Amino acid sequence: MTALSSFGADVPIPTPAETAARLKSGDAVLIDVREPSEWAETGVAEPAVLLAMSDLRASREQWKPFLEKNHDKTLLLMCRSGNRSGQVAALLAKEGYKTVNVGAFAAWKAASLPVRKP
Repeated sequence: MTALSSFGADVPIPTPAETAARLKSGDAVLIDVREPSEWAETGVAEPAVLLAMSDLRASREQWKPFLEKNHDKTLLLMCRSGNRSGQVAALLAKEGYKTVNVGAFAAWKAASLPVRKP
């Protein structure tokens, strides 16, 4: 694991390989919280669910049914740099969800893990 300084504390960030292994267990789901234009520009992690942070902070049109369905799973959150995913992880943790900030999509891609077009 690497560390990411967020909100004044060092928060452990799992490596992309650790994240991929966690997904195979079936008790976690990977969520990319970037915006649709970012997904289109760079691609997304193959197993990622695409739920923009902007929707979470607004109507939750896409987030609400997803959270209801996955309440018992650990939410592994990813974005461009790890900043937004950290904010989403903190927000959802306050609402009672199990969350992990897995950091940057670029790290996933650099680890040669599967990527797809949105």
